[in-house]
Amino acid sequence: LEEERSSCSEESSGASGSSAEESEDEELGGGGTNGQVYTYPDGKAGMATCEMCGMVGVRDAFYSKTKRFCSVSCSRSYSSNSKKASILARLQGKPPTKKAKVLQKQPLMAKLAAYAQYQANQQSSKKSGGSLVSVDAFDWGRYLGDGDVKGAPVSCFKHVPMGKSWGDISEGVRVEVPNTDSGLPMKVYWIAGIIKLAGFKALLRYEGFDGDSARDFWCNLCVPDIHPVGWCAAGGKPLVPPKSILHRCTNWKSFLVKRLTGSKTLPPDFYSKVQESMQFPFKKLMRVEVVDKTHLCRTRVALVEQVIGGRLRLVYEECEDGTDDFWCHMYSPLIHSIGWSRSIGHRFKRSDVSKKLEGQVDAPGQLFAKVKEVDQSGSWFKDGMKLEAIDPLNLSAICVATVRKVLADGYLMIGIDGSEAADGSDWFCYHSTSPSIFPAGFCEINDIELTPPRGAQSETPPPTSQSEICRSLFYFNLIKTQTKKRGQRS
Repeated sequence: LEEERSSCSEESSGASGSSAEESEDEELGGGGTNGQVYTYPDGKAGMATCEMCGMVGVRDAFYSKTKRFCSVSCSRSYSSNSKKASILARLQGKPPTKKAKVLQKQPLMAKLAAYAQYQANQQSSKKSGGSLVSVDAFDWGRYLGDGDVKGAPVSCFKHVPMGKSWGDISEGVRVEVPNTDSGLPMKVYWIAGIIKLAGFKALLRYEGFDGDSARDFWCNLCVPDIHPVGWCAAGGKPLVPPKSILHRCTNWKSFLVKRLTGSKTLPPDFYSKVQESMQFPFKKLMRVEVVDKTHLCRTRVALVEQVIGGRLRLVYEECEDGTDDFWCHMYSPLIHSIGWSRSIGHRFKRSDVSKKLEGQVDAPGQLFAKVKEVDQSGSWFKDGMKLEAIDPLNLSAICVATVRKVLADGYLMIGIDGSEAADGSDWFCYHSTSPSIFPAGFCEINDIELTPPRGAQSETPPPTSQSEICRSLFYFNLIKTQTKKRGQRS
């Protein structure tokens, strides 16, 4: 801490004694040429390194005519008489003096922040235990490739983050992304265009490669490293062209101005919208009613244990070790507010837990998906009525089913004919507006196979298969041809 304070005091005293930049050139040899300038293959200077802070950037954007400093503050700090000798020694490759070592130290607040981040990472790694599977295990980019395979656009999924704000994202949009082909030790950026979209993923190509796909890469547009064009200029970040194409242009600034005129980019608040869309109303320890996965005919109380991407990890309230769990979306028809079962007459398993634990709250009713109100007066469902319904345990089968109980608010308890348990434990709840139930005869008029009750015999003969029809037509034509030949002979 004492060294940091001395460093800060030296910097403040050096700033007050600043001199003109021309005098700096004279004391340093006067050449006005930065000895650490990066050059293009054709020999022209393109990049420069600040002689005060060491930042690398486009030389044309540096301060003053000599382009030796990235800002006015660096120029003034450099001109301090108390530091010139140490900096000269560093530039000439001599062993640094004590003051030169102080110059290389990070600011005190940066050190404290780095240490705090280190501690947080250590605690996080201890909690996770290193048992989590990496989300990068599957490479969507390699799977999709650059062919004709298409991914469904985000705008098709209104229930996911950014599902309602994705309309402006399309092929041809330009973004600023990290340049992985710079050859520099620091993080720099360059502009890329969207070649192909697949969900949140985008195939990008750096500006300047034109029809060359050698450096194309896939990335997720919702990660923090993706920015709208202009972000680097606003934040003072270096915009550096890839080294693979440096020889293709001598004036990259005019190239970008010409290429980007009239093009589209991300909205300025794109990333803030991403962050907002990742906030969900359900919170940990909220209590809900959910279908009992061991007895579909009833519900139980469960606690929200995790909320990720709008998906809820639910743990039944009686489970102490958290292993009796499952996942569902927050808009799933399987979850309801506390008291829902009693209000409509649905079966409910009471919890053995006598009282709520600290932090547990009932999830507000407005968080759950709303169902359409129905008029149950007049001609309506009654117990014992027959219908066709999708089997919830075999979603590919439409079965003959029976309304076992009519509940309130348009809900029905349905049983599959021929496979019901004697105690009705496998009945399941569908709303009358559900697209999973149909009137008798629906499968017939739509030529869909209907699964009959187990043990039931069909009274109608099986339909003639297409192969049998083709075989009959073949023999008919053969007999017709032979008869015609016999008539010609006679």
